[in-house]
Amino acid sequence: MAEDIQTKLEHYRTAPFDARFPNQNQTRNCWSNYLDFHRCQKALEAKGVDTAPCDWYQRVYKSICPLSWVQKWDDQRGEGTFPGKV
Repeated sequence: MAEDIQTKLEHYRTAPFDARFPNQNQTRNCWSNYLDFHRCQKALEAKGVDTAPCDWYQRVYKSICPLSWVQKWDDQRGEGTFPGKV
């Protein structure tokens, strides 16, 4: 399984189609992948497992989300005022 994820990451160009978000507006897709990345990291770090599978979510949200949003959310997480459940 890890080899499959590694292969996908090597051939990654842009975010693939996600059937949960079929419309042009990708705001929710951005938000979901940002949360999924941080949830994945938190869960795998708690288990003491390698967090490499979480890199997929990070690449997707970095290709979809505006940098200003990501910076704002990172700042909010640092301050403890982030509105999402991580």
